[in-house]
Amino acid sequence: QVQLVESGGGLVQAGASLRLSCAASGRTFSSSGMGWFRQAPGKQREFVATISWSGGIKYHADSVKGRFSISGDNAKNMVYLQMNSLKPEDTAVYYCAATSSSYSRVAETYDYWGQGTQVTVSS
Repeated sequence: QVQLVESGGGLVQAGASLRLSCAASGRTFSSSGMGWFRQAPGKQREFVATISWSGGIKYHADSVKGRFSISGDNAKNMVYLQMNSLKPEDTAVYYCAATSSSYSRVAETYDYWGQGTQVTVSS
């Protein structure tokens, strides 16, 4: 049974930083890709960032490029999302996900999802 557990969300003011963490368990993730997605109220889930644990390949959505950074720790089976210069439009539930692909920007390719962590950015 694969489990993904996110943590680190919260309520912050615009311009602040947060670091989201995702703890993965239940399988070996060294050949898989991990991703962060978010969903704001009334909107579709959108891609935020993805990382290939084996090759260190990273992609970030244009909307967060330069402000957010995804990273991983293979030894600890952890994935992080460092979020800087947060904006009110970043408010959403953030989800960690795992895919059997090396990395992916497409939500439908992900096999496992965490329960999500709320990030709220006030203006």
